[in-house]
Amino acid sequence: MNNVSRIRLWAQFCLLALFLLPVTTVRAGAAEKKPAPPPVETDVLVLSNGDTLHGQLVMESGGKVTFHTDALGDVTVAWEKIKELHAAGSYGVLAKGVKLKGRRNAGQIPVGTVDVESQAVTVHPGNAAALAPIPAKDAELIIEQKTLDKQMNHEPGFFQGWNGAATAGATLVQATQNQYTVSGGIGLVRAVPSVSWLNPRNRTSTDFAGSFGKITQPAITIAGVTTPASTTKSAIYHIDGERDEYFSDRFFGLAQTAFDHNYSLELQLQQIYGGGMGWTIFKTPKQEGDLKATIQYEKQAFIDATPGENQNLVGSTFAANYLAHAKLFTYTQGVGYIPAYNLPSAYSANETDTVAFPTYKNFAFSVGTIDTYLNDAPVGTKRNSFQFTMGLTYAIKSKY
Repeated sequence: MNNVSRIRLWAQFCLLALFLLPVTTVRAGAAEKKPAPPPVETDVLVLSNGDTLHGQLVMESGGKVTFHTDALGDVTVAWEKIKELHAAGSYGVLAKGVKLKGRRNAGQIPVGTVDVESQAVTVHPGNAAALAPIPAKDAELIIEQKTLDKQMNHEPGFFQGWNGAATAGATLVQATQNQYTVSGGIGLVRAVPSVSWLNPRNRTSTDFAGSFGKITQPAITIAGVTTPASTTKSAIYHIDGERDEYFSDRFFGLAQTAFDHNYSLELQLQQIYGGGMGWTIFKTPKQEGDLKATIQYEKQAFIDATPGENQNLVGSTFAANYLAHAKLFTYTQGVGYIPAYNLPSAYSANETDTVAFPTYKNFAFSVGTIDTYLNDAPVGTKRNSFQFTMGLTYAIKSKY
């Protein structure tokens, strides 16, 4: 390429750049001047004394309205103290007497913006006329649509929605004998949905409880008589898991498994695999009670077992669970009876009682008992083991 051709090509490039520069500048300027986002709509709460709050409606449940403001945080107000309420978001309103038995009747819940005036709640569905007002006292629940949809139509992830408690305790003694005992446990439950205003669909639970102790005594010589050194050990472990699937708000089918080791009863391992039915006999904000019955396979293996001591059993578990929340403590109880149909003498029973006293935030001081009875324990072994536990409990709370 000669010099003339190079000059001509360079001139063409410069002319093209001059032509495109204004277009590029206009486009860049247009990109920089993005439209401002629309102002965020705030909800308005007018109290009966004339005070007005601006913020967001969180929810209403049982006649109590929770309203959030930047200045005051969450404020809870009863209906009778509210003159007006205007919520611009999308909310579902559940009236008293409407029973939500599953996803099929989710359409019974009107969804839209909400206005409350003269103690009447009016829902304005999108692109539709306002629905007939209902008395505020009959509005059992007002909840955000996204929360309603999540609880009714979705399942939590494997690591979400678990609630329960973990407990740990220890004892140490140093004297003529050296003694130590450590104990602990963890119980977790995941109920779906995780709110009380919807009927349950399923529930998954798992529990672990264990204690290990040892007493050692060195050899002692008194008046020429030597007592040899000795060691005494105790070890008791229990773990179980259960899955409940609800047919209604009270009846459910269940599958369960449980494993037990009890050195004191010379029980190496007891395995249980079964399924059955359950019934929630009552459920209130302060109390809950369940009855359960299963058909199961059970295998018992004993330490240093002689021929015929290990057993393969077909039986059942009949159990009752009770939970009570009081102002100063929480009480839980579990009772179980496990018969064996192919070997009636190989039955067992257990009872667990725990009382937790809240101390600070998620921590509580707890005391409890664990009583286990094994009728077919090996000859020379006591059939009953009893534990008294004491420790620090931490409440596990997982939101969904």
